Amino acid sequence: MFKKLFSVAVALALVAPAFAEDKAAEMDIVDTAVANKGFTKLVAAVKAADLVDTLKGAGPFTVFAPTDKAFEALGEETLTKVLGDKELLTKILMVHVVKDKAVMAADVVAMAGKEVNGYTVKVDGDKVTLVKGDKVVNVVKTDIKCKNGVVHVIDAVLMPAAK
Repeated sequence: MFKKLFSVAVALALVAPAFAEDKAAEMDIVDTAVANKGFTKLVAAVKAADLVDTLKGAGPFTVFAPTDKAFEALGEETLTKVLGDKELLTKILMVHVVKDKAVMAADVVAMAGKEVNGYTVKVDGDKVTLVKGDKVVNVVKTDIKCKNGVVHVIDAVLMPAAK
């Protein structure tokens, strides 16, 4: 199992934005995202939603962090609308957070078939995805340990359930 997870982590590391992982364990989730390239839109969204203090809190938290490319895939019009609607933005961002747990890659694999914030966890060989309907979100980097939780990088923005 460890060998499989290690190979997943190595493969994913090649496609995800670079993280200064050696320093991440000393920083909280927000400071880790700020210190690393590829997450400027996530950081801006967290600030716009007034969630900085929450995600700097004691936690533990698990954050599925979309890259800048993931936010850009929403399109400029949608991104502008979402960033301008604090209530909607907060709902969207909270789908990316698992409170009171630091879920590491080994735990994610054990969650195969279970639901996390409206998305079903799927594991196929060395690939982990979050699926809701026809939306498939790939986990592209795992286990970025922070002092108040863990970050897993994803390639799309998760959306809350429609009401």
